[in-house]
Amino acid sequence: MRLSTTRYELVKVNGIAFLLAVIAIGWVGSSTSEVVAPPGSVVRWVGTEIDSCGVDERRFDPIDGACLIPVDLLREGASKAVRLRAGEVESLTVRVGEYPYRVQRLQIKDDGYVNLSAENLERSRRERERIEALFDLQTPRRFELPLRFPLEKRLQGGRFGSRRIINGEPRSPHSGADYAAGKGTPVLAAGAGTVALAEEHFFAGKSVYVDHGGGLLTMYFHLDGISVEPGDEVTAGDPLGVVGSTGRSTGPHLHFGVRWHGARVDPSLLYEAPSSWVVVRSP
Repeated sequence: MRLSTTRYELVKVNGIAFLLAVIAIGWVGSSTSEVVAPPGSVVRWVGTEIDSCGVDERRFDPIDGACLIPVDLLREGASKAVRLRAGEVESLTVRVGEYPYRVQRLQIKDDGYVNLSAENLERSRRERERIEALFDLQTPRRFELPLRFPLEKRLQGGRFGSRRIINGEPRSPHSGADYAAGKGTPVLAAGAGTVALAEEHFFAGKSVYVDHGGGLLTMYFHLDGISVEPGDEVTAGDPLGVVGSTGRSTGPHLHFGVRWHGARVDPSLLYEAPSSWVVVRSP
């Protein structure tokens, strides 16, 4: 006999309210659930005696009694999450909801940052290869949630997920959060980890990437100066550099980005305790 129940929960992502539909379907001896979650969010799959979690081809450990499943900003369709709990394999289908973020229009004075030369296209390609290799790092988890805000003073802003129109041309959505801060403002590590990359890039300017283990990578862009080197160990609050306007930037600010298990997620979610995230409870 098959039983199906549906419940609805009101959740917030990036300050926007969503009605979350959670469908639980049960068979004798097995269970599966389905959740519809916004792109760029994190699903918290709560249960007891969880041994391991997974999504797509990645496997990872639970955190505080839950599998934390990031939903990529540009993900479409659905992904399948699994977990091993009390010796039983359970599955959760995570369907991506409608794209909720606004359009942002920017004007870049230097057209060379919009219509790239062959030389800069090649430079950007080389840099992208080095960066994308970081998204597959699998090191032991060193961070704790919630993360620390990457500036001394917590600021409003972000524009995560904004569909960008630059000089009148559609570009990729904004996959991080922007915080307006004065040039020279210290930029701080959001959690414990290892500096994986610290160098200047064409688009992001002077940049620092920190590997926090557990599949979590944080990124700090457009810096005026960098004070760490690859391989340096940092703790939450350690200085990484200072705010600037290097690379493709319209003024001094910090672009703070997060990749978790390869997924682009809204950094503002990680400043809050996981108990405030989209929750799916065990059947």
